Amino acid sequence: MSLSRSLRLGLCALLLLAVSPLNAQQAGPGPKLGFLRGPTNAPLGSVARLAVPAGYVFLDAKNTRLFLKGRGEPVNGHEVGFLTGLKQEWAVFFIFDEGGYVKDDEKDKLDADKLLESIKESAAQGNKERQRNGHPPVEVVGWELRPKYDPGTHNLEWAIRGVCEGRPLVNYNTRLLGRKGVMEAILVVAPEKLPETLPAFRSVLAGCTYQPGQTYAEYRPGDKVAKYGLGALVVGGAAVGAAKLGLLTWAAVLFKKVWKLIIVAFAGGVAFFRKLFSRRTRRANE
Repeated sequence: MSLSRSLRLGLCALLLLAVSPLNAQQAGPGPKLGFLRGPTNAPLGSVARLAVPAGYVFLDAKNTRLFLKGRGEPVNGHEVGFLTGLKQEWAVFFIFDEGGYVKDDEKDKLDADKLLESIKESAAQGNKERQRNGHPPVEVVGWELRPKYDPGTHNLEWAIRGVCEGRPLVNYNTRLLGRKGVMEAILVVAPEKLPETLPAFRSVLAGCTYQPGQTYAEYRPGDKVAKYGLGALVVGGAAVGAAKLGLLTWAAVLFKKVWKLIIVAFAGGVAFFRKLFSRRTRRANE
C-alpha cells in the first residue's frame, strides 16, 4: 500500500531527526514505492518472512531495489527488504546471500583481536578505492560489540566503531544463518541512539523467520556448504563481499541512503521536518 502524504512526510521527518537539516533543493520527486504498513507478514525474498509490527513500514525486495535505483545507487540483486519505524530514528536493510550452509564450528574460536586487525587491513585497502572514487576514508576505531554467536538462534552479531570525516559511525551487523545461505540485517542508526535502539531492533529480528525447508536445522547432506566460516562473515565474507560495498563502507553508504535517499524520495519533507523540529526544540526549552 502507498503511504499517504502525511505518513510520507512523517517518515521523512523522523529519519531526519538524526542528522543535520538538508538544503531545500535536495527534495525532489522519487520513485513510486509500494510501502507495506504493519502489522503485516512481509516476504524477504523467497527464503524468509518478516513480521512487521504496528508502527513500522516495509519495502519488499522489488521496491527496495527500485528505491535504490531511483536514487542512482548500485543494486546487486541480493537486497530483499527495508524496514523503518515511524516513531524510531533507525532503519534496517535486509540482504540475502545464497552462498550455502555456513558451518558454525568456529563458534568457540572467534578471536576478536585478530578479526579486528583483519578488518582494519581490509578497511585500509578499501579506503584506497574510496579515495580514487572521490569518497572520504573510513577509519576503524574498534569494537562497539565483539563478535557473538548464539548457537540457539544461529545468529551472529557484532558492531564496529568508525569515523568518517570526523563523524562517528557504528556498523551494527547481524547474520541469520540458514540452510542455503545467510540473511544479513544491517542496522542504520546514529551512534548515540544505538543502546536505546537495540531492544526494539532485536525484537524486530525475532520476527524474521526462514520459510519451511530453509532453516539452519534443516540442512541435509548434499546441500551446498559455504567455503567460509563465522570468522569470514565478520571480516567481510558472504553477503558483505557480494554487496561489493566493503565493510565499514556499508555504514557510510547506508547512512547516506537513509539521510538522503529516503528524504529526497519524498518531496516536501524538509519543510515538514523544520516545523516539527522547531516544535520539539521549543517544548524541550520550556
